[in-house]
Amino acid sequence: MGSQQTLAYLVTGGSGFIGSHLVEALLARGDSVIVLDNLSTGRISNLKSVIRHPRLRFVQGSVLDELVVDELAHQCDVVIHLAGAVGVKLIIEHPLRSLTTNIRGSEIVIEAAHRYRRKFLMASTSEIYGKNSSGPLHEESERILGSPAVVRWAYSAAKAVDEILANAYHRERGLPTVVVRLFNTVGPRQSPAYGMVIPRLIRQALRGEPVTVFGDGRQTRCFAHVADVVGAILLVLDDDTAAGQTFNVGCSDEISIFDLASLIISRCVSQSPIRLIPYDQAYNSGFEDMERRVPDTRKLRSKTGWSPHRSLDEILDEMIAEAAAELARPPDLVTS
Repeated sequence: MGSQQTLAYLVTGGSGFIGSHLVEALLARGDSVIVLDNLSTGRISNLKSVIRHPRLRFVQGSVLDELVVDELAHQCDVVIHLAGAVGVKLIIEHPLRSLTTNIRGSEIVIEAAHRYRRKFLMASTSEIYGKNSSGPLHEESERILGSPAVVRWAYSAAKAVDEILANAYHRERGLPTVVVRLFNTVGPRQSPAYGMVIPRLIRQALRGEPVTVFGDGRQTRCFAHVADVVGAILLVLDDDTAAGQTFNVGCSDEISIFDLASLIISRCVSQSPIRLIPYDQAYNSGFEDMERRVPDTRKLRSKTGWSPHRSLDEILDEMIAEAAAELARPPDLVTS
């Protein structure tokens, strides 16, 4: 499957933040797309620029619906599995629902891809590495997790099961699978609703509210623009030799969350103060976080030549403009 021929793609979670950008990119290059999304966290408005596209079909439904997934997998050439519970806040508030969606849902989608011998790409997460805060994390880095009693690690455990399942189908049954471990991905359409840090801080700064930083603010993260991440996904999808492999996808430029908050306040030209909120107030007692999360993307770069193009300043300016436009609209015009 080269990039020259046009293909039909099933994208689960295709009206979500990352999914909608991927759908746009696939359509732009001439492919056909079926989106399966239950709209629990995705929004149909995310697809407004392409919703009437002749090569797009939107199906509202769940990855837990085996008949629907089977039918749609049969109609496509490639299955991209992005659907799942996302965001630390959502995982902590609804752990059982999150586990069911992320484990059983993935199992159903992988089984359907195997049934019809479809190439399969699974979106995994940097949460896989757990509390491992050592320098840039490569694909073989150790997973360091807290107690199973700590809800925070349920997401990491679930996504690890998903990865193991995908790899087992590749090794034992020859299914062409690719796993991409996405580190912090940001950009237009990212909702602040699920604890995503940049959309939340931007809106606080624009409203002149205290900008809330959890913990001591010294924890560091790296932020990649969604368009750069989508570009990486397409590159590994189009490379048949990537089958059976896992790739970190993310930017390697590190910034502390306190410095991020300061930068956002500055670029918003805001007078907001920064307020530190202890983790046990922001989430619950016993919450655990990692001090650093930096990807080693050498494997992806050497395989595909990929590199991120957008700087953090460019990302913030784009997201600030979007949030400012949203806040300026009358409440009844703001899409859900």
